[in-house]
Amino acid sequence: MKLPQRRRLSVYLTIALALLILPSKGELQQRTAASKLRFAVSFPVERSQTPLDGRLLLMLSTDGTQEPRQQINDSPKTQQVFGVDVDGWQAGQKTMVDASAFGYPVKSLAQVPPGTYWVQALLHKYETFKRADGHTVKLPMDRGEGQHWNLAPGNLYSKPQQIKIDPHKAETISLVIDQEIPPIPPPQDTKYIKHIKIQSQKLTEFWGRPMYLGAVMLLPHGFDEHPEARYPLMVFHGHFPATFGGFRETPPDPNLKPDYSERFKISGYNKIQQEYAYQFYQQWTGPNFPRFIVIEIQHANPYYDDSYAVNSANLGPYGDAINYELIPYLEKQFRGLGQGWARFTYGGSTGGWEALATQMFYPDMFNGCFAACPDPLDFRAYTVVNLYEDKNAYYVESQWKRLARPGYRNYLGHLTATLEEMNHRELALGTKSRSGDQWDIWQAVYSPVGPDGYPKPIWDKLTGEIDRSVAEYWREHYDLGHILKRDWATLGPKVAGKIHIYCGDMDNYYLNNAVYLVEEFLKGTTNPFYGGEVAYGDRAEHCWNGDPTLPNHLSRLRYNVMYLPKIMKRIETTAPPGADLKSWRY
Repeated sequence: MKLPQRRRLSVYLTIALALLILPSKGELQQRTAASKLRFAVSFPVERSQTPLDGRLLLMLSTDGTQEPRQQINDSPKTQQVFGVDVDGWQAGQKTMVDASAFGYPVKSLAQVPPGTYWVQALLHKYETFKRADGHTVKLPMDRGEGQHWNLAPGNLYSKPQQIKIDPHKAETISLVIDQEIPPIPPPQDTKYIKHIKIQSQKLTEFWGRPMYLGAVMLLPHGFDEHPEARYPLMVFHGHFPATFGGFRETPPDPNLKPDYSERFKISGYNKIQQEYAYQFYQQWTGPNFPRFIVIEIQHANPYYDDSYAVNSANLGPYGDAINYELIPYLEKQFRGLGQGWARFTYGGSTGGWEALATQMFYPDMFNGCFAACPDPLDFRAYTVVNLYEDKNAYYVESQWKRLARPGYRNYLGHLTATLEEMNHRELALGTKSRSGDQWDIWQAVYSPVGPDGYPKPIWDKLTGEIDRSVAEYWREHYDLGHILKRDWATLGPKVAGKIHIYCGDMDNYYLNNAVYLVEEFLKGTTNPFYGGEVAYGDRAEHCWNGDPTLPNHLSRLRYNVMYLPKIMKRIETTAPPGADLKSWRY
């Protein structure tokens, strides 16, 4: 682990204070010497006869209502996790987790208060990839779960045990990870919903092993009865979809037991979701409804539950694979119109960034994007960090005090996590951008490849010290606000009238900050004027998508229909002479 570099005397006191809080390698060694408590973890030969690589996680919890592996998060309710890397781990061999293991929220096992805890260990397995760029890396391949370490099939874990522990006592506690997460049954096709999977030649070449892209498709009503029809394509970007959500062919279950949504503070949200899903089905199959194809892309990868739909030095050519391999295949198989004027893209959060990036990087392929609550569009506002001016991502620069940068707020501005806490959770779950979570995937997508073959860090994950050279690389390749401004003379004519951005002004992750910067540029454009839309939801949290008449918990259930009036108008005004505007209007 690195210590902060002492470059300026003016920040010496700040760094000194940081060292009181962040354990250095030497301090962890001292704690290990002072604390003799350790956990000896092993796995039986029947679980694997070959050595295993991965991240070994040890979890402690005072809450017995769930397994500890389901209780690690950014909220104040999180429980404790420690992590260590393992390479070539053999059956029967004991791996020690002691006070030197990095943890979240408590940094060291030596700091855990004596008491009785539910204890569980889990191995997040890594696979070895020999990439086309010459690097060999060990990463957790997605296994159909959408990159969730606590759900990934094949991962080994131990049954939770109640154990009394005391870090001040010399004791070795043995744990055996003899349970294995089972495979996930594949979803079934229906009349309307189809699950498609193809091997990508581009990604297979990059990763040095077979790699696949998938899509969950919603086919238009009357698809089989109208073989002459050709359809517009709507690409709904977002996180990994196991199947197509929000579409229900039967009325809501009258016997459904109401649940409680912690996010929205609403009882019976599961019933509301079923009601809106059935309403969508009724619209979809009703008279005079525009007939089109909707696809959600499955592009989970060794770093995250999706690729951000762009080409990347660390993830490979996902942008080209999606747009030049997957989409043409789907349009050919399912009678898409196959022309740029008849393709649109939309999504929220990650999907919002992807929608705008796809429209910008493949401007002729799409006729409009609707980017809701997008991930940071401009890295001068990388949530609350200016990557080009700030020195530290976790703390505001100050000579005399240590002010933590916020990470998550509610609509009243109340905080539940800082940027440091969110990043330290990821660091405990995986080194080298291998946590499978948000800050690590941004780094994996946007960064150049480091000397070790893994993403070059944008900042020191432990201390928050920003690497300005990496930030410059990010700006030229993935800062959408900068790229719009830099390339407007050639890009502007291709995207005029196509850009629509929506965000709540109290977005939980401060994503509205970057939208303000992009809006400032767009609304000042000339030759051509951008001709789109930027709108904000008053006091709206993540993920407001442009509907001022409904609260977030309802508008998010209407993605597939709410932009249709604008899409239809765009088609009518931009379709080229002789375009097919009739075969799909039945």
